[in-house]
Amino acid sequence: MTITGRFVLLAFLGIIPVALYPGAVSILIWTTALVLVGALDLSLAASPRKTGLSRDLPDSVRLTEACTSTLTVRNYSRRQLRATVREAWQPSAGAADAVQHVSVPPGESRQLLIRLLPERRGHLRVAQVTIRSVGPLGLTGRQVSIPAPGLLRVLPPFHSKRHLPSKLRRLRELDGRAAVQIRGAGTEFDSLRDYVRGDDVRSIDWRATAR
Repeated sequence: MTITGRFVLLAFLGIIPVALYPGAVSILIWTTALVLVGALDLSLAASPRKTGLSRDLPDSVRLTEACTSTLTVRNYSRRQLRATVREAWQPSAGAADAVQHVSVPPGESRQLLIRLLPERRGHLRVAQVTIRSVGPLGLTGRQVSIPAPGLLRVLPPFHSKRHLPSKLRRLRELDGRAAVQIRGAGTEFDSLRDYVRGDDVRSIDWRATAR
């Protein structure tokens, strides 16, 4: 069982009736009311143990490049799941939104997107996910850690990636897959040249040759 900040705030508000009606009876009544309300809220909270988790991660990512981990949370209980989900990524994974709030109706699922920006090379692992399910009043809840292993391989940075488009375009030109403007390929007078062995005979301008 866990208590939330809302429960603590409600307990402090009990100072007002106790101050107006001081005595052991008022303290006992307020304490009993708190316990009953907290127990009722806890009984209405969905069990986090009846939660299914699945993870979708890319095989690898380059250092200094961001990627997304998709965590699917499925509610197998008969109650609405109002929970706080915390991913146990190590700090070097750069998980900016590792703690998220989710509400899942019975029998349905929701996806949580966790953005990762790795800060070092190597293998980054996550072992479990902590789920804190609270009741409809948000006073008390249940918490459990569920195994949900994941592995992300971080490769060295690829700084020359920006040069790839120009290199690929040059390779296509050499392979004959792209049009290249060279002298002799047109029919205008200033583009004509003498025949060179190996030229395609279909590109010969016979009229210009006859002249």
